[in-house]
Amino acid sequence: MRRFVTCSFLLLFVAAISMAQQVQVPCKGMNVVVTFYTQGIVRVMKYPSVMDRIPDKKSYSVILTPNAKVKQTNVADGVILQSDLLVVKVNKNDGQLTFTSAKGEPLLKEHFTDFVMRSGDADAGKYKVSQSWMLDSDEDIYGLGQLRDKAMNQRHRKADIWNHNTYISIPYFTSVKGYGVYWDNAGRSAYDDTKEATEFSSEVGLCTDYYFIYRDGTQDGVIAGIRELTGQATMFPLWTMGHWQCRERYKTSDELTEVLDKYRELHIPLDGIVQDWQYWGCDSNWNAMRFMNPYYINKVGDPAWAKYLPDDMKKMAADYVAAGKTPRIKTPQAMVDYVHQHNAHLMISIWANFGPWTEPYQELKKINALLPFDTWPKKRGVLPYDPFNPKARDIYWHYLTNLYKMGFDAWWTDSSEPDHFEKPGDDDCMTYDGTWRSVKNAFPLMTNKGIYEHQRAMKDNDKRSVQMTRSGTFGIQHYGTFSWSGDIHASWEEMKQQIPSGLNYSLCGIPFWNTDLGGFFYWQFKQDPQNPAIQELQTRWMEWGTFMPLMRNHCSSP
Repeated sequence: MRRFVTCSFLLLFVAAISMAQQVQVPCKGMNVVVTFYTQGIVRVMKYPSVMDRIPDKKSYSVILTPNAKVKQTNVADGVILQSDLLVVKVNKNDGQLTFTSAKGEPLLKEHFTDFVMRSGDADAGKYKVSQSWMLDSDEDIYGLGQLRDKAMNQRHRKADIWNHNTYISIPYFTSVKGYGVYWDNAGRSAYDDTKEATEFSSEVGLCTDYYFIYRDGTQDGVIAGIRELTGQATMFPLWTMGHWQCRERYKTSDELTEVLDKYRELHIPLDGIVQDWQYWGCDSNWNAMRFMNPYYINKVGDPAWAKYLPDDMKKMAADYVAAGKTPRIKTPQAMVDYVHQHNAHLMISIWANFGPWTEPYQELKKINALLPFDTWPKKRGVLPYDPFNPKARDIYWHYLTNLYKMGFDAWWTDSSEPDHFEKPGDDDCMTYDGTWRSVKNAFPLMTNKGIYEHQRAMKDNDKRSVQMTRSGTFGIQHYGTFSWSGDIHASWEEMKQQIPSGLNYSLCGIPFWNTDLGGFFYWQFKQDPQNPAIQELQTRWMEWGTFMPLMRNHCSSP
């Protein structure tokens, strides 16, 4: 009799075991959906029970398709899912999950999930969503992007997940235990770590949605998982690993080429040089993606082109004409060719916004793909475009093709947050994919992805796409893009902040990053390059720069 009971029990237990890729578990007030993308990457979605189906949610960063089946065991209080690397248990009473390694090592335990329905705005009917986890009291975590402060460990801190110049926030943390958590929400969000729990929350969502990443308990394993989930880092050309010369700004092609000449004369290694803004001319012509500044096209003194002169160059132009000067480099193409002939490469500044005089502005306006925000330069009628709109990305590349065919080697995609002088009501502005509050943090990924994919698709293209951008997103490494830390100040305090900022940014799986070596704004030193204090800071920052993934000095005037 005892043998019969034992056998019956085993048969029942075996019957409860099956193989699954995705499991949905109804719980009190919500449904939990667990999907194994690989043996070590698990997606967890939760949505309110009042919804009759799993939300159709878009991810901007994730490109991997689920392809793993794991062992499912139904137990009295929930479901256990086991892969070669992980064991995940869903408690059917409260909907909370626990993660352990296949060896039984505890990794992470959920704490609380919350949904609060929105009302009274353009996202009414959707939810404010949050998920928290319980970490060990002595468990250090890193990540969250580039927060421009001195903290390396992200425990017992708060952070806004809302990007702006010098601040790239990424809703991702990684633990010394060797796992990572990516909160997949591109909208206005927050991170909060207290004694009770570690939480991500977002202003808009139909569900909570995060990815748990684990391989072998190492950070190498976690980063390998990030790249599998969001795309491998593209290989940059060898020249990008050298030294770049950059400043704000070269006002003429002669000025740029003379700096290159001086580097060669002094036998200082130089692999790249950068053409910054206003080669297009005045602010109304912002980011025309054409050389319309009279200095670059040998039109100084020509009344038909005078309107394109930037304000700070008008007196300079008058003196230039009075002195009977003419440029040495007479066309933009000649400038590109000159740089290449002198064994260097050329990056050029392009922006995510357009002035009202430009052709892209007019074409984007026709398809309602301009966002009505006050952006930089302020109060000049310049508007950001909507990179969430695929037709807008096509238009962007159509006009950028002009510069591509001239032979520019890399793109400086500036202001990719974008610059936004926020005012009440802006969050309700509709993009192609939804309200601004619900998608904004994906802006840099979508604009850089658009450039990368269009360049790669060009017939007979033989150049790797390289973009330096001022903002960033989880997964941006897959699109030929790296970030720099924005318009920072020249100071020892700032330099100190840059070190943990860069390390935490790189721990989000993005290998390439740099700063304006020396700092951008020299206000503390009264804009005096002869000041021994700034010379010392510049020297030390350049020394550090040799060990950064990419080495590019940059400063404002002088």
